Amino acid sequence: MNYIGGKYKLLPQILPLFPKDINLFVDLFCGGCNVGINVECNKVLYNDIDPNLIYMYHTFKNLDKEIIYDWIYQIIDEFGLSCTCKHNYSYYNCESDNGLGAFNREGFLKLRKAFNNRTLNQAYDYYYYIMLYVIIVYAFNNQIRFNGNGEFNLPVGKRDFNKKMHEKLSEFIDRLKDQDNEFTCVDFRSFDIEQLHTDDFVYVDPPYLITCATYNEQGGWDESHEKDLLNFLDNLNEKDIRFALSNVLRSKGKENQILLEWLKDRGERYNIINLNYSYSNSNYQTKDKFSESEEVLITNY
Repeated sequence: MNYIGGKYKLLPQILPLFPKDINLFVDLFCGGCNVGINVECNKVLYNDIDPNLIYMYHTFKNLDKEIIYDWIYQIIDEFGLSCTCKHNYSYYNCESDNGLGAFNREGFLKLRKAFNNRTLNQAYDYYYYIMLYVIIVYAFNNQIRFNGNGEFNLPVGKRDFNKKMHEKLSEFIDRLKDQDNEFTCVDFRSFDIEQLHTDDFVYVDPPYLITCATYNEQGGWDESHEKDLLNFLDNLNEKDIRFALSNVLRSKGKENQILLEWLKDRGERYNIINLNYSYSNSNYQTKDKFSESEEVLITNY
């Protein structure tokens, strides 16, 4: 899945650091599922507080793949969107450098309106979540954002449903269907750690407190969430449940003082592993996209 903040490009660094004997892998903030879908374990529990994501994954898991692709292409054709999975950029009188936003803008707005009408009428069927997937593909930076009225309100992006995305989705669906997994939709503070055992493993990839992202808007992730999460990790550690936390200590001149103080107070209890920060779906409008960011993986094993 193309998903903002996804760890796909960091997987070669992260996965070798995980334990080799995982029974249940808990992807506590699963987002685009890039980690849980690739980890070696007996079972995966995907959790996210966004029900739209969870229901979309249920759709991918339960619906026949041919129907999924039929509906994707039906939606693309119905709203006159580009599809470089079938045609090249010149077919749409566009260039790769400038993207397809200008061509897709009108059709995207019509799709967004149709989707929001379904939301208003609570038409939450399988087709609704395939529409959501298509909107994410064509939306700015592959993000998800709903306003206070529950309407999807992102503008059109530069890219479309291309061959690489087609292949990635196919592999993603196959893996979801083959994998022993389940989905939950709870706030991490309500997650029951009593169900976990010492051979289980919790991967934690929360919204980053010091970054400017969609999930930090409209009263999203704040300092209270950060402190509650660190307390949650301490509770896991006290119960001998292994965990790994993805986060950034410093980014674009900012420091996560809460995280730094937490690590300082715990001395050598937890391990800090520096990672080479790089994301494939970075915001293409960020002026200083090459600014150094101190990405880390923090473990208790």
